[in-house]
Amino acid sequence: MENLISEISSFVWGPPLLVLLVGTGIYLTIRLGLLQLRLLPYSLKLAFTRNQDKKSEGDISHFQALMTALAATVGTGNIVGVATAVMLGGPGAVFWMWMTALFGMATKYAEAILAVKYRVKNADGEMSGGPMYYLEKGLKQKWLAILFALFGAVAAFGIGNMVQSNSVAGALESTFSISPLLTGPVLALLTALVIIGGIKIIGKVTAFFVPIMALFYVGAGLIIIILNAELVPNAIALIFTDAFTGQAVAGGALGAVIRWGVARGVFSNEAGLGSAPIAAAAAKTDYPGRQALVSMTQVFIDTIIICSITGIALVMGDLYKGDLEGSELTTSTFELFLGSSGSIIVTIGLVFFAFSTIIGWSYYGEKCFTYLINHPAMKYLYRALFALVVWIGAVSTLETVWGIADIMNGLMAIPNLIGLLGLSGVVVYETKKFLEVLKEEKEKKLSGQT
Repeated sequence: MENLISEISSFVWGPPLLVLLVGTGIYLTIRLGLLQLRLLPYSLKLAFTRNQDKKSEGDISHFQALMTALAATVGTGNIVGVATAVMLGGPGAVFWMWMTALFGMATKYAEAILAVKYRVKNADGEMSGGPMYYLEKGLKQKWLAILFALFGAVAAFGIGNMVQSNSVAGALESTFSISPLLTGPVLALLTALVIIGGIKIIGKVTAFFVPIMALFYVGAGLIIIILNAELVPNAIALIFTDAFTGQAVAGGALGAVIRWGVARGVFSNEAGLGSAPIAAAAAKTDYPGRQALVSMTQVFIDTIIICSITGIALVMGDLYKGDLEGSELTTSTFELFLGSSGSIIVTIGLVFFAFSTIIGWSYYGEKCFTYLINHPAMKYLYRALFALVVWIGAVSTLETVWGIADIMNGLMAIPNLIGLLGLSGVVVYETKKFLEVLKEEKEKKLSGQT
């Protein structure tokens, strides 16, 4: 069974899906005129400004929506995923992660703009949106919406829950000798306390928790880079040269470099999978384009900043040629530069990253689940079940769960990408409309008007 699941997973995440994911990003980048670079400074300013939109419809602020999405994506992919990419693909894989992020920003922008445009208000007065709604209301293909929701609901229990809680339990046991039997119930309780209040509580917790979590890990990585600055130029040069030669790893090939860089880049930032727009749809915003610009900064922060810190440190450490895998490679690299405190930093980072993913994915899964079964009591049942599964994941062996979750995660992308391509004209129209608004706002500001 495990071999069959592994083969299906490899097929789902094979070249056709990766080409479709990156190809959609390239297509949207061309249609939007490289908007992700032209408006990146404004997008970052908008994401982190204190003057958030409070008057428009929505449940949470721009910043809270961004932090909820970041909570779900800043996870094991930033530590384990980057290490896997460098180990199997060589240093050049980091370059292809950057390329995936560059085009993924356009994809994430398109997902968010459609999510806000086609969102609806549910019976509780909360916003619901995401691929399910733009596939049904925009593309007029409800069967694709149902497929996405089904894949998303299953993936949430795997990649967004059991896999993460198992990673937390494993990390705490190996570093601090804390038994999974203790980690499981404590983690389940903490999860329940956060998610029981819905998106408004999730938004507040992630807005406080995620920046601290990210700065802690990034800060440690920057210390490594700054204290060993003489190694940085060679590491950067190796990343760029190996990206087009694939010779840094024994038996390496250019195809492997590109494949692992793209695959782990997508795994980390989830651009094109359709998860983050579910959080974007909850944001208070006057125009879909405004929240879409905020949402695309998630890819920049996740991959261009956090994954780069890990990737550059790994190349500087030069331990990727050995037998170390995944988190062990990142842990050993941090230990190489920071001593015994390095393993503690990586473990704490992994624990907090994984826990944040659980919180973010709880919301995604709930929205997919309640789209399929529209009953007021279902969301409370879902939250209770989600917290219970966190406990189960912490004390279970998860090879099969990993495989099934990986398959569901990949299958989510297919209906979502169909929707993005089919509604690309809507994305362009909404973008042009919002750019006119930005132009008017800029002219008013220059003229001194309020």
